[in-house]
Parts: sequence; C-alpha cells; structure tokens
Amino acid sequence: MLETGQKAPEFELEDEQGRPFRLADHAGKWLLLVFYPGDETPVCTRQLCEYRDGIEEFADLGVEVVGISGDDAESHRRFKQKRDLPFTLLSDPDLSVAAQFGCRGVMGMKRGVFLLDPDQVCRYAHVESVALFRRSREELLEAIRAAQ
Repeated sequence: MLETGQKAPEFELEDEQGRPFRLADHAGKWLLLVFYPGDETPVCTRQLCEYRDGIEEFADLGVEVVGISGDDAESHRRFKQKRDLPFTLLSDPDLSVAAQFGCRGVMGMKRGVFLLDPDQVCRYAHVESVALFRRSREELLEAIRAAQ
C-alpha cells in the first residue's frame, strides 16, 4: 500500500472519454485519488455524490478529485452523466494501479482514498477494511487542511 510520505507510483489510465490520464501530467497540483469498487453500486454512488456535493470545498483548497474503478469508459460516462459528477473517472480494468496503491483485493477493487501533494507525495492514505465503509467529505477536508 502507498503510505503517507511516499511518492506515488507513476501510472496512466483511460478516462471516461477514452483519453489518457497520466499522473505525471498532474504534477504541481493537489490530487485526491478515490478508488471505488464500481459505478452505480449503492455505497460508491453515495460516496461520490457526497464528494460531488462538496466539490467547491475541494476546489477552494486547490484539490482535484479523481475517481478510479475497474469499470470501462462507457460505464463511467453513463455514471458521470446520470449522477452529474464534476470530476474525472478513470478505468483500471486489470486493477494494476489499484494494486500499486494497496486497493486490490481478493474480490476486486477495495475502497481507498489518497491525497497527493504537488510533488505527488502521499499526504493522506486510507484503505477501507470493509467495503461498506467510506471516508466522509468532512473527514477528507479536515485531512487536506491538516496536510496543507
């Protein structure tokens, strides 16, 4: 698992529009990487909609939210449109990036959240032991404020 204080591993994944998203291209920005098991699942939908509803708070702190699951670009496009999600969703079909971050489990993607600073060093990391749990928006905002 990526630990606090470690530099995030470089990766490239496809976004919901089929475009490449390279971590290196986002150096210089605060990123909140949100690994989640699947589009339109109950807990994931609540989690991502909660982050959507607070997107201005993340933006005010200079943080870009990025969701990552094993779903394909078409699934992400439908999910993003239906739920009016204002952030990028990335496809990790073989869960290789999830594995690098410690979010690959026996049954698929584990739920996890990682805050990367502008140098792409991890400043907050949490992987859920049970998929029913999730980090609240307020908890993440507090962690971001503490890290900055």
